[in-house]
Amino acid sequence: MAEVPHILIVEDQVNTAEMLSSYFTAQGYAVTSVGWGNDALEFVQETVPDLIVLDIRLPDIDGYEICRRLRSHRRTEHIPIIFLTERRERGDKLTGLEMGAVDYITKPFDVQELRLRVRNVLRRSSMESLSHPITGLPAATLVDERLRELLTTSNWAILAVQLRGLKEFADTYGFVARDDVVRAVALMLSHVVDESGDPDAFVGHLDDVNFFVILNPDKVEYVKRALTVRLEEAMAFFYPRADWEAAQKGSPTELPRMEIIIGTLVPPDRAFSNLEELKRAIVEAQEAD
Repeated sequence: MAEVPHILIVEDQVNTAEMLSSYFTAQGYAVTSVGWGNDALEFVQETVPDLIVLDIRLPDIDGYEICRRLRSHRRTEHIPIIFLTERRERGDKLTGLEMGAVDYITKPFDVQELRLRVRNVLRRSSMESLSHPITGLPAATLVDERLRELLTTSNWAILAVQLRGLKEFADTYGFVARDDVVRAVALMLSHVVDESGDPDAFVGHLDDVNFFVILNPDKVEYVKRALTVRLEEAMAFFYPRADWEAAQKGSPTELPRMEIIIGTLVPPDRAFSNLEELKRAIVEAQEAD
């Protein structure tokens, strides 16, 4: 989970939505509010929140359907959902909990009670979520812990791997296809690193498009060459076969272009002063090579 937890509020009653947004922002959370179910589904394609506060009665699709769709995809199946609704019947509550919601709160509600429930859900989620839901690689907490170790040592190197064009690819083929690409890239990274024989190697990512590998310096060139070959060979399989073959034959319809950029980062003469400076250097290393 991010250092500042991100809450998505899905609520079509403007006064309630504004009150919740203002209240949780004042509590130190990052908050996004939408009033339509489809807007919520579009939002999670780009940004995975740490918690969703979800009304059931919405203008387009109901909260149950939103929950069902979120639970059906690996990228979003883990997001904690709290139903906040006027539906008070026992059957409605059981339906929500059976679908995987972590809590079910009826209106009118006590905002202090809601705050405590949100806090408790986020704490549990933070302790449970140690791996990325799409790739299975170490999640943010473990990534930060490993990168902090580099701030006080010098016998390391990092391969910075960026997947460019992923957003355009997702716009054409959807977020499920995008997640398949991210998962495949992570798997190839892990396999190549395992083959390198470096027992202390660490594979992680800063986000869905920026991966990195911490290595012993004498393994860098081997892993970089092997990764380049594997990823270039795999590129054709990321696209629907008919689209890829048509593009190779000069089809006027241009494919959304993806490319893999691999850069190298070694310890500078002046040590990094903090974690954020090191993360920026990882991203910038892809630009330098």
